[in-house]
Amino acid sequence: MKVQLVNIGKKYEGRENFTIRHIDLEIDDKEFCVILGPSGCGKSTLLRMIAGLNSITEGDLLFDGKRMNKVEPKDRDIAMVFQSYALYPHMTVYDNMAFSLKMRKDKKTVIHERVTEAAELLQITEYLYSKPSEISGGQRQRVALGRAMVRKAGVFLLDEPLSNLDAKLREHMRVELVRLHKSLDTTSIYVTHDQTEAMTMATKIVLLDQGKVQQMGKPSEFYETPANLFVAGFIGSPTMNVFHGTMKDGLFSSDDGLVSVEPGPADKDKLASHEGKKVALGIRSERFIAGESDKNQITVTIDVIEMLGKEQLLYCKLSNGKECVISEPGYFRYTVDEDHKFHFDPKGLHFFDEETTSRIN
Repeated sequence: MKVQLVNIGKKYEGRENFTIRHIDLEIDDKEFCVILGPSGCGKSTLLRMIAGLNSITEGDLLFDGKRMNKVEPKDRDIAMVFQSYALYPHMTVYDNMAFSLKMRKDKKTVIHERVTEAAELLQITEYLYSKPSEISGGQRQRVALGRAMVRKAGVFLLDEPLSNLDAKLREHMRVELVRLHKSLDTTSIYVTHDQTEAMTMATKIVLLDQGKVQQMGKPSEFYETPANLFVAGFIGSPTMNVFHGTMKDGLFSSDDGLVSVEPGPADKDKLASHEGKKVALGIRSERFIAGESDKNQITVTIDVIEMLGKEQLLYCKLSNGKECVISEPGYFRYTVDEDHKFHFDPKGLHFFDEETTSRIN
């Protein structure tokens, strides 16, 4: 099912400002769309508007071209998974999964077929006659997913379903959810504040901040071509290193005078119109090159080393205390308090207009 949001806005009674406004979004049939953003940005509100749990103040919500603004949630052909699981503690796993179908008065044979099919897919068959209190958090999350799956809805809505799980289980469930999406062959809309979940699961990401779309597109676009400084700082772990300065004679010079960078040929053309203007230079941690160079070089002091196995993160300081993070292979040997020289990879530079915060294209 194709989902379209046309100039969608939400304003709560008693508040002067809109929580979200001017949201235009198309989610194609069978797409896995992740709505991402920090706490309070409006992502859960947006999902609840799609579900019909929150009213729409302005704009139109369309399912396959049909306006859904006033359609009751039960008539929207959706299934929703909540952060809290919301399982009935006195019912067995089987009864929890079958509940919505029983309420619709589906035939017992249909209910049994759908519940067992979902249980096999989620690998919880052996727990069908256990109570929620008798199974683990990961298994309860699978039950919540199964309860939504049995409805065979056109749109699958998930509101931060993995946030209550431990780190290792979240990693495992990310993979399982991608497999589940492929097997369900339906449209999935997933809300999270975790950029790792978004980058690893989505076919399309919509990044919100303060109720506005900052960027939407494929996960790779967010990492390789962030639309503005907010996106650059939000996507990536560690976040992008940013230096503030001015373009002078075709060179970027930081305000503190410690960083001077000559952009590559492609960037030089883009930056010609910003001569003498304030710009921000961004560079990912892995785009520093160890060793001396005749240009684009900085000298840093290693403050903290975070060893992650295949890579290590060097938390460094420049002479004025400015911090930056550099990623190096785990087999290289570095020591805290040592001074090292690195230079900027000219192909890994990102430039932003300081006034608008937008990427300079």
